[in-house]
Amino acid sequence: MKRPVAIGMILLGVSILVLFFLNLLLGSVTIPAGQVWKALWGGEVDNAIWQNIVLKSRFPQALTALVAGAGLSVAGLQMQTVFRNPLAGPSVLGVSSGASLGVAFVVLLSGRLGGVALSRLGYMGEFAMTMAAIIGALAIMLLIVWVAQKVRGNVTLLIIGVMIGYVATAIIGVLKFFSAEEDVRAYVVWGLGSFARVSGGQVMTFVVIMAILLPLSFLLVKTLNLLLLGDGYARNLGLNVRRARIWVITCAGVLVAIVTAYCGPISFLGLAVPHLCRGIFRTSDHRVLMPASLLAGASLALLCNLIARMPGFEGALPVNSVTALIGAPVVAVVLFRRRKEDTGE
Repeated sequence: MKRPVAIGMILLGVSILVLFFLNLLLGSVTIPAGQVWKALWGGEVDNAIWQNIVLKSRFPQALTALVAGAGLSVAGLQMQTVFRNPLAGPSVLGVSSGASLGVAFVVLLSGRLGGVALSRLGYMGEFAMTMAAIIGALAIMLLIVWVAQKVRGNVTLLIIGVMIGYVATAIIGVLKFFSAEEDVRAYVVWGLGSFARVSGGQVMTFVVIMAILLPLSFLLVKTLNLLLLGDGYARNLGLNVRRARIWVITCAGVLVAIVTAYCGPISFLGLAVPHLCRGIFRTSDHRVLMPASLLAGASLALLCNLIARMPGFEGALPVNSVTALIGAPVVAVVLFRRRKEDTGE
């Protein structure tokens, strides 16, 4: 690894550590840094409430943000490479829409059919929403994989994914119209996205699943580099382009499905981070971009989570609002800079 690249990776790693500790330190309740450190390492904390806040609220939330940001960023990089489209993101194939549709069926129909709003069922309701999101996302992903076997062109597959998203949105709109107000509110809150939704035993389950999926995604680095050369060159080098495309789409789809199921739809991270890493490291080599996207995505997600619950706010801002405010300018600046370089202005 070249020295500038190594330095960049180290700085990203340091930023994750700093932002992770700030996520434990800052919030609506002021806790001294020394007490946070003691709570983190099992020491005796002066106030039991502080210990509960750090260990049962802020630590799981920060850990979820770190892992979710890494997963979405890696998925976004894979999508942009396989479609050779700078605007392709984790939700481009309708996987996030599939998760939203699954949750909509469970949440919006629960009050209408069962007479009890799912939002009143506590952990049972959260578990049902998580499972519905996973089932919905994986169902759409299997449909996309099946379509990918029948369709050769990336553009056609991209359009089909967008159309699936529109159909899912339309069905959700119909379900909202016929649902009880309380159920609609519960669904809207889920759709805002939150790293605080994962708690208790769900955190370890989420982290373990992602700890397995993320290293597996690095096995596709060589495949992604070959796809950058174009289908013709990739075939001449012995790559089965159709099979490679299915593997990449499956990997990205599963990452997005798991993150969306546990955190809700998180926008712009998967779209902005790959562009940010290309601008920082000035390379298209996925041996650099994959680890860089993982680290930068984790760091940016921690920053967004920190901003969402900065001191002075009652509760927390919607994560999607923060990620859009940060992600949209990043994408715009990178694209304008790239256009300026290409035109030589």
